[in-house]
Amino acid sequence: MSRETGKAENLRVRRTRILLRDALVALMAEQQDFDRITVNQIVDRAMVSRAAFYRNYRDKYQLVEQIFDEAMAGLRGTMAGLDERPPIERLVAFFDHLAAYDTMYRALLGNRGSVWFADRMRNALADMVTPHFPPPADRRAPDFAPSMLSAMFAAGISWWLTHDRPLTSQQIAARSAGIAAAVIAEAGSWSPPPSQADPAMTRPS
Repeated sequence: MSRETGKAENLRVRRTRILLRDALVALMAEQQDFDRITVNQIVDRAMVSRAAFYRNYRDKYQLVEQIFDEAMAGLRGTMAGLDERPPIERLVAFFDHLAAYDTMYRALLGNRGSVWFADRMRNALADMVTPHFPPPADRRAPDFAPSMLSAMFAAGISWWLTHDRPLTSQQIAARSAGIAAAVIAEAGSWSPPPSQADPAMTRPS
């Protein structure tokens, strides 16, 4: 295969994947349940063949997985270089990213979106907020506080997008930061569970 032929093939593959991705997002944006969307519907909307679909993906779940990976890569690109900026500025950048891809996130995180995508999004958010929490009292078990906060963030994101972003990125970031600070402060006040407490405190008198 010549270099030009290989380049043309790569362009064709990328174009096909973009068409399939956009078709799936468009179908969900039309309030169709992800679980009920078929490969036939996706390829019809994308105007590509089923063979082309299966040359790229084994099923629609692998397609939505690629959409998630691309979304996270875009988010990491947005947040790159902001580590030294105040947390509120990073949070504003985060919501600016969501706004830039409004249609995609609204479709995938809405009530009719992909449960798999929403779960992966919550896990990604939990990874982002975990460093802001004190270490769990029992290091052998994960702390549920980051998971709880990530679920709250995901619910807030879904509300913001499905209501056509009634708050600016700065406003929703400020309110989210306030909620996060309260949850983190509360988690920091928790005492170790009895099994992890000082033996002197639990020994019968």
